[in-house]
Amino acid sequence: MKLTLPLIFTTLLLAGCSSHTDSPNFSASGYLADRGAVRIWRKNSQQQLSHMVTIYTPFNGAATETTDYQWQDGKLVSLERHLSGKQPDNVTLRFDHEGTLSFMQRQLAGKRELLSSDEVALYQFDAQRMAKISDDLLGGRVQLIQGRWSSTGTVLSCQGNELSPPFDLLARERIEQQQKTSPTPLNIAWLETPDDAQLLLVSTGDLCQSEPKEADFPE
Repeated sequence: MKLTLPLIFTTLLLAGCSSHTDSPNFSASGYLADRGAVRIWRKNSQQQLSHMVTIYTPFNGAATETTDYQWQDGKLVSLERHLSGKQPDNVTLRFDHEGTLSFMQRQLAGKRELLSSDEVALYQFDAQRMAKISDDLLGGRVQLIQGRWSSTGTVLSCQGNELSPPFDLLARERIEQQQKTSPTPLNIAWLETPDDAQLLLVSTGDLCQSEPKEADFPE
């Protein structure tokens, strides 16, 4: 997942690298990658990242990638990545408090495989990269919102609120064009900052059903 954050959020993200003393315990954000959308849910414990789930949805409708990360005292202790689709690929890694690998498993095409040390290191690097991206998004107050689109231009959010996203004309046209070819109501995900909004994802699936809740992130 190569980061290609839109220009309208770049300044906010740079400004967001400061202290997170007022960070919420549970938050959701995301960004546009070069070939898809990334949604991020995170749980903080004592103002420190402890649990994060990311979902990468490619625009071409191929396999969705879901990754679950857990940290303790700022150190990565577990990572589980699940790739859906025609060729499922599941990876589980666990580390002790010294950062030493204590368990690893890869389930690919019905077979269990080991990962190389380079592959493990790449997963660790990606975890820290995603944590940094999440920190910047949180600092820039980039918020992810999801819900069901209505023909009136409003959205019933996953929390049950009726919202009117301040989309531009191109975003609204994109949703309306997809709605014309969909037999069911569309679900959308978008990003909001204090000054702007950006459409992130349009889906025929129920985004609320798969949205992680704070209760899914135990202490």
